[in-house]
Amino acid sequence: MKEIKFCENNFGYETENVVNKLKETLQNTKVEVSPCLGHCGECAEGPFALVDDEFISADTAETLYNKIINHLTS
Repeated sequence: MKEIKFCENNFGYETENVVNKLKETLQNTKVEVSPCLGHCGECAEGPFALVDDEFISADTAETLYNKIINHLTS
């Protein structure tokens, strides 16, 4: 099963919308939110997620969503 992790401290970049959208659209994928993922420098700079422990970042939440989908389908 694929796993996507988000930091709740990153929600200021609208990543909570990405979490909700992924939970609605993806099957067989675990989407979870943690208090901290240990990427504090990157977390302060913009939206990010860990997809199967691979760091993925973007300039906007929508771009992050698209990058995650592309990563999962490639």
